[in-house]
Parts: sequence; C-alpha cells; structure tokens
Amino acid sequence: MAHIHFRNLTSLRDALGLCREHLGGRRTEAERVALDRAAGRVLAARIVAAMPLPHFARSTMDGYAVRAADTFSASTSAPTMLRLAGQVRIGHAPDMMLQAGETADIPTGGMLPDGADAVVMLEHAEAMSGDMIQVFRPVAPGQHVQQVGEDIAQGAEALPAGTLLTGADVALLAALGVMDVEVHMRPRVAIVSTGDEIVPAEFTPGPAQMRDANAHGLAALCHRSGAEPVMLGIVEDEPEALGKTAEQALNDCDLLIVSGGSSAGARDMTLEALQNLCSPGVFVNGIALRPGKPTIIASCSGKLAFGLPGHPVSALVVFDRLVRPVLAWLMGAEMRENRISAHATRTVPSEAGLTEYVRVRLRHEEQQWLAEPLFGKSASISSLGTADGLLEIPAGVEGIDQGEPVDVILWS
Repeated sequence: MAHIHFRNLTSLRDALGLCREHLGGRRTEAERVALDRAAGRVLAARIVAAMPLPHFARSTMDGYAVRAADTFSASTSAPTMLRLAGQVRIGHAPDMMLQAGETADIPTGGMLPDGADAVVMLEHAEAMSGDMIQVFRPVAPGQHVQQVGEDIAQGAEALPAGTLLTGADVALLAALGVMDVEVHMRPRVAIVSTGDEIVPAEFTPGPAQMRDANAHGLAALCHRSGAEPVMLGIVEDEPEALGKTAEQALNDCDLLIVSGGSSAGARDMTLEALQNLCSPGVFVNGIALRPGKPTIIASCSGKLAFGLPGHPVSALVVFDRLVRPVLAWLMGAEMRENRISAHATRTVPSEAGLTEYVRVRLRHEEQQWLAEPLFGKSASISSLGTADGLLEIPAGVEGIDQGEPVDVILWS
C-alpha cells in the first residue's frame, strides 16, 4: 500500500478545494415535497412567479387614498379639503372611482381604488363635520402604496436553484401559490465508529472503555446540516472488517464518515482500509488544523469518505469546518455561516502553520460582545457543549491579543 505521510499537512482551504474537485459537481437527485415540509431543503430548480406579487396596488398605511396632485399645496397652516367618497374594505375590491378633490378611507393592505395613486397617512389628515377631510401634508404619486408586481414581477425569478429554503422563502412561495417544490434529496451519510475501547452509548462501559459519543454527535450535526445519518455502529479495529463495512456504506450512501482510528502513531485502520478500497483513494492525510489535525479524506468512485479524529471536540469541529460544506455542495448549495463580531477577553496563543479554532463563550457588556476562550483538551465534550461559537485564528497569525476584535463563528 502506498502511504501518504502524515507530516505533509494540507491546509483547510486546500482540503476544501480538493473535496470540491473530487466531488466533480456531483449532486443528490431531486424530489418534490409539499411546501410545508420544504424548510431547510435546497431548491433543485428555480421558481418563476406565475403572477405578480402583489397582484393589486395596495396601501401600506392606514389613511386616505388620494389623487396625489390634489395634495400638492397642502400644509399645516393651509390644509387641503377633500370630499370623503367612501371607504375601502379590507379583502374587497373598491366599487368607486376617485374624482378630482375626492378621497377614500383605506386600511393597511386595502386595494387602491381606481383614480387614486397615493395614500395620506391617518395622522396627516383629520375628518371634519359632514364628509370633508383635511389633509395637512402633501404626498407624491406612489407614496405609501405597493404597486402591482413591486415585490416580484410576473415571469420573474422568485427564487434561484440552490436556495436553502427559510421560513421567509416558504412564505414567499405560499404567496405565489406554489404548494410543492422540487428539492435535492437529503444526502445519506454513513457513520461508522472504530476503536476497541468504544462501546455503544446504551452500554455501561467497563474499565478503559468509553461510550460512543461521536456517532450520536455527528448524527445530530448531519440532521442540522440537512442530511440523513445512517448509523452503522462500531467496527472492530481490523482493516478487512472496516473495509467491508466501508464498501457497503459507500454503495448505499452518498458520503462516509469513520470516527476514530486516524491518529498518528496508532494502528491507522481507516487509512489502510480506505486506501485499499477506494479509487483514486486517500488524497488528504492530515490537515493543518487544530483541533482536527489527524483527519483523512478519500475519494471513492466519485463519493467522499472522511476519517475523523476519535477525540469528540476534534471530530465535531472537523465536521463543522469540512464535512458540512461538502454536504451543502451535494445539495447544490453553499454553506451558510453565522458570525458575530466580538472582542477577545484573553490573549490566545496559536501554533504556527495551523488554522486554529478556539471554543468561546459570548457575553454582552457595555454595548459590545465579548468572546471568552474556553481552553480544554480535545476529549473534553463539555467544553464544546457550553461554547457559543468558535474563534478562528488563521494559519500564520501569531495568536490573538486581549481586547482584539475577532469574528466568532456561531456553533451549530
């Protein structure tokens, strides 16, 4: 077997680039789902508006529908007098046409009557005795009115392919009458754990044994990333057994994650199994990343396989920074990242040549966010659970000084 030397670390940026290259534009197939089940899914085809939105001119304020030209001379000292011709009822088309010198009472969302081209806000007018209305401020044509197609014109693209659908997107589609959409299928992610010391999470561990926390944490992150985890359990530390499991996993799923068995100096079963199994095989063996240096990536007939470190923090951080973008690409999207600007509460040293992620807790003081580093070993699950985000220290930066502005990637 040809070995890739662990000392030849690949930068995180290059590792992502190689993943995209080996993926070769591969996407999961498309399926149609009901609109109410579409949030969090990625559009496989663009949505074109079959009708304008809105499809009628409507008021954006409570007030009076007017012909704007009738108000041009209005002022507080010399208000314009208009005759109240009627009232617009919400949800009903007006049965009037405004003539010069006339106005109509209109609610927010009400349809503009024929002849009207603007709305005077309620607080800028006053009803007088009889049917007369005083207007104290002029309005321009179109003021306080949403025109036909102002939101989206008929025939225009409402949402492009590759959109990760949010609640607002679903509301937009409902407003357009779109009740089902074509989306990419959720990638199926096979999750395999290795290690003679690992036992299922429901077991009581014996001396020198540990429950399989990684598999469940990774499955949760798969769900959060729009993927479907397939839990394949624990495989013994033996290349042939792992190879058989990996082969079946790659036949049935879109991506494989093997947790554990990739640390330098250990029996590197993951590296050996994937290198023997896959074509073209392992293309990354070690990433210039902390935590997460002993990560391997293989290309297996167009599918990617990841060997993640056994330490829980390392495994979960590598998933967030490396696997999550790949899952987005498989669904035809780009990963979205939530960041917040803060100031470091302590000086944080870093190792030269590595991109480093430090767990931080956020707090808000004196109108600014403060990022408090949480130092802990990569086996310390609790430190990640209590973190609000990750502070990124790029390779080549010699640490972060106390009080320095930083970007914090909010933890998913």
